[in-house]
Amino acid sequence: MKKRKTRKTMTVVIVVLRLGHRIMRDKRITTHVALSARALGASGIIMSGEKDDEVLESVNDVAERWGGDFFCEHRRDWKKVIEEYREKGFVIAHLTFYGIPVQEKVGEIRGKNALVIVGGEKVPRDVYDLADHNISVTNQPHSEVSALAIFLHECFEGRELSNEFQNARLRIIPQERGKKVIGKEKG
Repeated sequence: MKKRKTRKTMTVVIVVLRLGHRIMRDKRITTHVALSARALGASGIIMSGEKDDEVLESVNDVAERWGGDFFCEHRRDWKKVIEEYREKGFVIAHLTFYGIPVQEKVGEIRGKNALVIVGGEKVPRDVYDLADHNISVTNQPHSEVSALAIFLHECFEGRELSNEFQNARLRIIPQERGKKVIGKEKG
């Protein structure tokens, strides 16, 4: 009889800090940052900038329906968030295309709790100074969604692709063609 493989669960906590959300401009991209963070193993997202109840409700609804322990909240003072997470012993990593390549820095972060900062509007200079690491995913302009996804993939070494989300009301059954979702929506 073959020995059954047990999947190592991720015990590292990664929280994303989304800077400078603007309701009229960033609703879709902030939602995508949050959904990518959740799907790829982050524990939660904190949004700064303008409070957007619609995005908060949407992301929290996805987490409730699709499972897992993911939180989405708004905090006005992003500096205070950084200070609080530093006091908790988290590594502070800022994703910017001006930083050191992810492949050179991820080893210093992997396996540690981290607050990962992604920009929105122009990132204040203080962020670069407050971060323990300023990390790039290429040194070319691109999306914070793609930078976060690649960063999380590197941090978790691909294990996040096999995550199982506890307490999910909905679950996709993978198949070559068509769509198969099991579970029920409320109602």
